[in-house]
Amino acid sequence: MSIKSPFRFLAALVLVPGLAGCFASPGGESSSDGGPSGSRLRVALAFPPAENFSPYGADATLLSRLGVTEGLTALDANGAAAPALAESWRRENDRTWRFTLREATFQDGTDVTPSAVADALTRATKAKPVPAALAGVSLDAEAEGSRGIRVTTAAADPVLPMRLSSPSLAILSPKAYEKKGAPTPVGTATGPFEITKVDSGGSATLDRFDDYWGGRAQASGIDARFVKDGTARANAVRTGDVDIAEAIPVAQAATLDKATLKEAGTTRTTSLHLNTTTGPFKDPKLRAAARAAVDSSAIVKGVFEGYADPGAGIYGPAVTWADSKRVKPTGRADAARPDGTRITLATYDNRPELPEVAQVVQQQLEKAGFTVKLEVREYSRLESDALAGKFDAFIGARNSLLDTGDPVGVLAGDYTCDGGYNLALLCDKTVDRAVEKADGTDGTGERQDAAMAAEAAILGTDAVVPLAHQQIIAGVSTKVRGAVLDPYERALVGTGTRR
Repeated sequence: MSIKSPFRFLAALVLVPGLAGCFASPGGESSSDGGPSGSRLRVALAFPPAENFSPYGADATLLSRLGVTEGLTALDANGAAAPALAESWRRENDRTWRFTLREATFQDGTDVTPSAVADALTRATKAKPVPAALAGVSLDAEAEGSRGIRVTTAAADPVLPMRLSSPSLAILSPKAYEKKGAPTPVGTATGPFEITKVDSGGSATLDRFDDYWGGRAQASGIDARFVKDGTARANAVRTGDVDIAEAIPVAQAATLDKATLKEAGTTRTTSLHLNTTTGPFKDPKLRAAARAAVDSSAIVKGVFEGYADPGAGIYGPAVTWADSKRVKPTGRADAARPDGTRITLATYDNRPELPEVAQVVQQQLEKAGFTVKLEVREYSRLESDALAGKFDAFIGARNSLLDTGDPVGVLAGDYTCDGGYNLALLCDKTVDRAVEKADGTDGTGERQDAAMAAEAAILGTDAVVPLAHQQIIAGVSTKVRGAVLDPYERALVGTGTRR
């Protein structure tokens, strides 16, 4: 373990602006208690929308971090399901749960009704690709009375309340679905902040939603800008041009004032994904050669400068129970000699450490005998090609508990034949059976054991090579109060966030 504590959950909500003069802070209106309204928050995020703010893909977490969307449930600090749009729920039998809605209003002024919620969930089940939280899951949602929702799954789903907390299962009003294509969250969500303007993916303006069921936010709005350059985000913190900045580069951490530098353990892992369907890594022996060539301790020391732990598995030390339950992978192929095999390795630069990680991995693979072409792009220009298998290898950072809070969720979404975010294009019957078994296991400890057995099956294919378990480095102005601390990287601002 690194000398940086992975349990200081400060969150991946560090989002920050870029250049001086980018943000204006309009005068305040009255707050709910009659005092002056809080200033607007200036926030910069590392990732621009990749899918026009569709709630069904990677953009879902952008929406939840900015306080725009929410689901029936949320996750509490311990990773358990907590009330959100549903104020309570009960399990009626193995396959059926009944949720009771609270009184709430959509941002278009209509009421959150059982029929609207049932329709939103039904549409999510039909999305293509299927949201990661629903990978391998079939469910039906029906309205019941004035406040009830009955959700029935095809198979027993003991973690359904956690699953419904996923940002990709946000509840939107019927208006969101009026046009063909992905639904729009602009003015149709339920969170404390409402998107009022989007500028070609470069920035977004959000205003406070005064009828939010949880009370009026203390900030009057958010001016969000998507700044992929990590140095620019760090500079903006130093100059006071932003209030919160996420993903400060390791190389910039020492330049920030100690009072503004925040570090947090997260459940995020940086991994090398090997294309198992086409190209050289279709051969498991070459995958084994790539895995043997990688030295993750050199990556942690040389690139992350101690703000990470060496890759141990899909789950890192911030998942506190994982290490004691980890199962050794079996069935790995013997490594073949690469003999100059040509591969294309891709990554993205929104997370500034990743290109550096890729360069180290490139050197390690070349030393082992591969010939490596490195391709670096901005994430929104890379995701579709990566999921289509256009690269032989891909380095990405993934929060293992982001989609559902359930340890099995990331396994189903990322490593099964039907997974919606399967960067390795892995389709292995043994893996699918192990994940299916874990997904049907009840009881917290038993489910964790089954998840670790499935992790071992996945690692045994050498489709993924864990490189580092990351920590978040954030810049937060000393004027900011109430920044949300979230190890699951779903939140950034809440009703109490202000400056």
